Amino acid sequence: MARGKVQLKRIENPVHRQVTFCKRRAGLLKKAKELSVLCDAEIGLFIFSAHGKLYELATKGTMQGLIERYMKFSRGAQPEAAPEAHPLLDAKEETNMLKQEIQTLQKGIRHLFGGGNKTMTIDELQVLEKNLETWIYHIRSMKMNIMLQEIQALKDKEGTLKAANKYLHDKIVENTAISNFAQFATDTSNSYR
Repeated sequence: MARGKVQLKRIENPVHRQVTFCKRRAGLLKKAKELSVLCDAEIGLFIFSAHGKLYELATKGTMQGLIERYMKFSRGAQPEAAPEAHPLLDAKEETNMLKQEIQTLQKGIRHLFGGGNKTMTIDELQVLEKNLETWIYHIRSMKMNIMLQEIQALKDKEGTLKAANKYLHDKIVENTAISNFAQFATDTSNSYR
């Protein structure tokens, strides 16, 4: 089943445009996350919908951290030849970011189950929201894949049943024709006597 080439122009139907936006946004976020995991890359992604809603993805750390890093690079502060301690500092920074993210997630989980006694900051809530959106996306993707597999299995079963039905129908027609011919032959032989 080959797909035709998609014409790249604005989709005029607003419903089709929204559906395409949702599907392609989800695909783009999935590909960015896969690239991050496969290649150990830090990826920051902003998407603004036509209605002004913001979708973002920061694969490591926070979006603010990635923006700050980008700003350092864009100001011309390119990384210099690192001294021996530089990789160690990066590892420590990454460890601290991961610890902070784990703490935020644990705090969010405590709040979700009613055990939180402290309030969460806006940054912590945004990180939690981003992770929840990612989880929801993965759950919906798995659900859609399962539903598509079930639909395909039902279509296959429908094809098999149609083929069996046609075979049985042809057999009935053949048996009816044979019995009609036999009865006709019997009737004609009786009429000649």
